[in-house]
Amino acid sequence: MQKWPLKEIIEHAKAHSPYYRELYKDIDTSDLAKLPIIDQVKFWKAEVLTSADPDGIVFKSGGSTGAPKYSYFTNQEWESFCTSFGLGMAEGILESGDRIANLFYAGDLYASFLFIKDSLQAIPAEKKKLSMFPIAGQTDHLQILKTLDEFKINTIVGVPSAILILLEKYSFNKAKYPNMKIEKLLFGGEALYDDQREALLNLFPDVQISSIGCASVDGGLIGYSSADCENGEHRVFDGSHIIEIVDPDTYEVITEKDKVGKILLTNLSRKLMPIIRYPAGDLAAWIEDEGVPNRKFKLQGRSEEAARLGTLSVYFEDTRDMVMKTLGDCKGIQFQMILYHFNHKDELTIKISGPDLEQKNNVKQCILDTFIAEKAGYSDLLAKGLIHPLRIDIVRANELESNVRTGKLKRIIDRRIK
Repeated sequence: MQKWPLKEIIEHAKAHSPYYRELYKDIDTSDLAKLPIIDQVKFWKAEVLTSADPDGIVFKSGGSTGAPKYSYFTNQEWESFCTSFGLGMAEGILESGDRIANLFYAGDLYASFLFIKDSLQAIPAEKKKLSMFPIAGQTDHLQILKTLDEFKINTIVGVPSAILILLEKYSFNKAKYPNMKIEKLLFGGEALYDDQREALLNLFPDVQISSIGCASVDGGLIGYSSADCENGEHRVFDGSHIIEIVDPDTYEVITEKDKVGKILLTNLSRKLMPIIRYPAGDLAAWIEDEGVPNRKFKLQGRSEEAARLGTLSVYFEDTRDMVMKTLGDCKGIQFQMILYHFNHKDELTIKISGPDLEQKNNVKQCILDTFIAEKAGYSDLLAKGLIHPLRIDIVRANELESNVRTGKLKRIIDRRIK
């Protein structure tokens, strides 16, 4: 696997990336904790790449907004990314002999299907001898079920909400698939909630369910799920990246256990598009002592960069810009996004407050129309029944939630995590 010392990553970024050159101007770069935290809005608008003519592969971030975010990897960086993730998967519930159906989604520069395919292939046969069936989630459900049955596939990897819809169809036609026996489900792309877990266990009472691991096409590696990880728990990929958990208000680095903060990512295997103190968009807390190898942490929902609606990342700043553009000359607008989960699916509610809103006609419909037009992927997820329709509430200012300690308006509230 290709990786470099942290010092070399930082110096390369400062020397060759216009964005980092400006960000680190007149800054001592010897201490990671003292470097500026990436501002995602500025990052995605800036010249970040360290080469104008690289080899490699390009993916579109799951943000899927009117201004797509493209992630660049050299071929060697992509191979290192997938190798690290694959070795992490090998520490989980997979066993030699497993026959794995890859039901993640492919196409339109989306990374997940190819990422999981390449990561599974990176697991050495002497470590785990596996068989892969690259079906893809957008395949017709009846064809997927036929393939699962025909090849006696015992393991499914994919997005929880999509797996549930597939297996609900199976539950009405079990007699057609006598060889189907799913023993393992590895999920990714979105969280798995208790109601979804119970529904899966109702269909397959003995099934083992685990996270496939946690990563993003923009930030890279986040965590792997070892065999001793409970739901939401992951381990750090020591040597391949650095994870910091920082206080959401002060940005001080958190080292103690059980204190929730924002995850920052620093990647040690990417030089083309350096990732240094990049907000992952997740909240987490350490659940093992400092110094433990591959220290374990537990995810605690989304932070304020983006709301994860099913597999769609809805970025706060992009969405606020969209709302303001739609509302035109309205003044004093307050804006908040809230995530809920019920009936096995996520719902996003946008709460908007402003003194001029009552004078506007069809405010909700106008915002909804613009959202549908600008958020590529939303309509497709809705049509497939993977998410609830967007909800828009016009409220008074005092109905928006603020941080009790700081008085700051909460930008994204995740009601899905208990």
